[in-house]
Amino acid sequence: MRLDKYLKTARILKRREAAKELALQKRIKVNDRIAKPSTELEIGDVIEIQFGQRIVVIRVLDIQKQVSKQNAQLLFEIIREEKIEENIENE
Repeated sequence: MRLDKYLKTARILKRREAAKELALQKRIKVNDRIAKPSTELEIGDVIEIQFGQRIVVIRVLDIQKQVSKQNAQLLFEIIREEKIEENIENE
């Protein structure tokens, strides 16, 4: 399944267009490689997403074309979630 579609189906992002934009801005990696919206995912792939000042790393556990809201969280597991600290230099 395409990366952008998976992120929407798993309800990690609300809209497929948002997933596409993040990928085009090179803020999504799959298995440590910068991903395009059309990157094909497989079970076991690790996805790293940078949302503003946050990085979320997830592992794909299952791929389904449709899933209920309650079961969406069963498609992935969160491996790591961290906040990026901004470096502000004083002059």
